[in-house]
Amino acid sequence: MMVGFGCPVILWLALAAVLGSVLGLGENIDRPLIGPPGSPIRLLESDTGLKKALQFAEERYNQGSNAMHLRKVSRLLSATKQLVKGIRYSITVELSNTQCKKSTMLRTCDFYPELQKLKTEVCLFEVWDIPWQGTSTLLRQKCQPKVEVQQEETNKVVGASTSQPLEESVELLGQFKEFMVKYNKDYSSQEEADYRLRVFHENLKTAEKLQTLDQGSAEYGVTKFSDLTEEEFQSAYLNPLLSQWNLHRLMKPAPPARVPAPASWDWRDQGAVSSIKNQGMCGSCWAFSVTGNIEGQWFLKNGTLLSLSEQELVDCDGLDQACRGGLPSNAYEAIEKLGGLETETDYSYTGKKQSCDFTSMKVAAYINSSVELSKDEKEIAAWLAENGPISVALNAFAMQFYRKGVSHPLKIFCNPWMIDHAVLMVGYGERNSIPFWAIKNSWGEDYGEKGYYYLYRGSNACGINKMCSSAVVN
Repeated sequence: MMVGFGCPVILWLALAAVLGSVLGLGENIDRPLIGPPGSPIRLLESDTGLKKALQFAEERYNQGSNAMHLRKVSRLLSATKQLVKGIRYSITVELSNTQCKKSTMLRTCDFYPELQKLKTEVCLFEVWDIPWQGTSTLLRQKCQPKVEVQQEETNKVVGASTSQPLEESVELLGQFKEFMVKYNKDYSSQEEADYRLRVFHENLKTAEKLQTLDQGSAEYGVTKFSDLTEEEFQSAYLNPLLSQWNLHRLMKPAPPARVPAPASWDWRDQGAVSSIKNQGMCGSCWAFSVTGNIEGQWFLKNGTLLSLSEQELVDCDGLDQACRGGLPSNAYEAIEKLGGLETETDYSYTGKKQSCDFTSMKVAAYINSSVELSKDEKEIAAWLAENGPISVALNAFAMQFYRKGVSHPLKIFCNPWMIDHAVLMVGYGERNSIPFWAIKNSWGEDYGEKGYYYLYRGSNACGINKMCSSAVVN
């Protein structure tokens, strides 16, 4: 998990130890880390694929950064690759400021000669490259300011930390037991329970850091996902295809709203939003986002609120990858080709891909086309109030530990280019002068505020403005 700002020196020591073992100084740097086929393999800096992955990561980092100057890799700390339906690179580097502003080509830029202006960060990037498709995806980006640690401080902290082992924390054990009871957790062995306790402990620290640095009114803490590592959470509940911008189908632009946005709006008050659903451990959020939008559109045109089938899309949408992710733009096209959607009752959700069992005689709702909305949040609000709930997507990092309130994470936690979760925007307003978007999620009613997530409105937080779309029902 991410090490937070102002973290104890011991955590940086641990990071240094890990980096040292990964670098394997004095050993054969090309040997596999584990051994079996498909396991990570250490890379030299001269590796051609690594150079390409580093350049891609630099570009994505700079696209999502608010900094005035470009940054580039000043030091490679470690790099591995793993064959997983393509090549997955895991790269740890130091990034430093260059003297060039963002309008300049990065390769021609020199670093600042003054150390205080370098503002070096330690960053972990995970890049998934599929050479035969010509596609690259930034799966993960974590950056922290580089901390220089003095040896005297290091020895002192190590001694202090080892005097309080994890298992002696009565408060932590109490929290973990309460978590297990509340969310009906049952582990297969004592070893598994011990491991989940360690993950739970690390997640508490991440939630605390999010809480400390949040710019809104959100409360972060223990959720039903608190025993999952970030990688497990991403694999089970999120959608990496959303950030593969080159895969997105071009959509025609939506006509702008006819009038400015009212001060607030909520389609739940108008009866246009169905009850909260649960996608389970399946990356099918794209299907729930699209069906929610079509449910609203059908209600506005026909006056009837239907609960439409996500499972039909999981099984029958040949353009997307079922539980491994998908794109709303593809889903609209698939629905048009199929001829419409059945209801949830007729084609119920199982949370896993099955053979397509679509029956045209059972179609309950259809669409005629789809449109892409403006990326201006004021225009998005006006369109929503005039036309109905909107399919949107966002970076869901802060959502794993969200409990309630208006979430406004720092960009370092919520890179707007690393979108990985599709949801339904149903309204907007203000709470205690904090503007928000009301977002219907698909993780059950025991998530967030009775299944809803509230995100700060007005700063394009977490990339919420980058992928707004809607079906069109004539």
